[in-house]
Amino acid sequence: MACSRLIGTPINADSRSTSRYYRASTMFTEPPNPSWTFAQKIENTESGRNWLEGEKQGWKVIDTNREDTTRLYPLMISAIVPRPIAFVSSVSTTGVENLAPFSNPPLVSFCCSNRPRVKDTPTNVRNGLGFTVNIISEPFIENANLTAINAPAEFDEWTISGLTKAPSIHVKAPRVKESAFSLECELFQAIDVTHPISGQITTTMILAHVKYIHVRNDVLNERGVIDIAKYKPIARLGDISYGGLGDVFRLPRSVWDQEKERIEQVLETRERRED
Repeated sequence: MACSRLIGTPINADSRSTSRYYRASTMFTEPPNPSWTFAQKIENTESGRNWLEGEKQGWKVIDTNREDTTRLYPLMISAIVPRPIAFVSSVSTTGVENLAPFSNPPLVSFCCSNRPRVKDTPTNVRNGLGFTVNIISEPFIENANLTAINAPAEFDEWTISGLTKAPSIHVKAPRVKESAFSLECELFQAIDVTHPISGQITTTMILAHVKYIHVRNDVLNERGVIDIAKYKPIARLGDISYGGLGDVFRLPRSVWDQEKERIEQVLETRERRED
């Protein structure tokens, strides 16, 4: 598991100022549970037992058709993490250039490679029975990783995962009980990505319409969004590497009405220097 260490004065989460810090080089360590084996339940490890203790505080179940969207948004962006930031540069038809970062998920999406064969998942999500998307946390990463095995189509990966099926409310597919944040979904759109030269469908992008959200109470903070330290999400890196979240920092979002005068002063000063 890759992690970075942040050295310096702790940052006040409610402050607009940030402290100076020094980031050391990334370190590679053993996976969280190196002795894990096929079909082993997560309660067989100390971290797994601690993780299951949190479940005793119960679940919050959210019907997305009834929940206020202004409350859904902060919950979704706090739970679907870590997300890459799409830093998009574009130009309007009138020549105005624009640069902006995007990372918010209006729909849940994932991509399935069709090599060396079409995967079971893009086939199954088209059958109208629905599916679930479950966020992976550190205590059961080994269990989840094993389900990526290149097993034949008729093999059930649940049998060797050591994970527990939990019933869904709206869809037929079960959710992963060990996941602290699960989404019951219907297919919104499946987009087959075709290679521009060969014409082959190399990837299928799935856009999922979230119908219900299941979130464990113990990973929510007082504002009703995810406490990242308790959540322990896992990120996929290159090759066979995974990463957890180490130190976290906050950056305030600039507001144009508050910063306009200062921005104009900076630009005027730069123009004078260039002249």
